Amino acid sequence: MRFKLIMALTDDTHTEAILKAAREAGATGCTVITSARGEGLRPEKTFLGLDLAGQRDLLLFLVAEPLARDILETISRAGRFEETPGAGIAFQVGIEDAVGLSTQMKTLSHEIEEQI
Repeated sequence: MRFKLIMALTDDTHTEAILKAAREAGATGCTVITSARGEGLRPEKTFLGLDLAGQRDLLLFLVAEPLARDILETISRAGRFEETPGAGIAFQVGIEDAVGLSTQMKTLSHEIEEQI
C-alpha cells in the first residue's frame, strides 16, 4: 500500500475541527505538534517584544494514497485555509516506505475499499 504524508499548519483554535473532518474523510490518526511558529508574507507585529500571533499546531497525517487528495481538501475546508488569510496551509508529500502500521492496515484497507 502506498501512503502520503499530509502536513497542516493551523491556528490551534481550528485543530479539533480539522482532526474531526479528516477522520470523517478517512484519516485513521494524526500526530499533533503544538506551539509551532510561522510567518507569512508580512511578519506579525509585536508589542513591547511580545508576539501577538496565536499558537499554531502542526498536524501530521499518514494516509493511504487513494484517500489523500480528498482528506487534503477536507482539511482545507475545515480550516478555512482558502477563505481566511493566515488561517493555515496544508500540503502532501509522497512516502517511500513506512513501518509500524500493522494495527491500522485492516482499517486502511477497508477505508480504501469503501472509497473505490
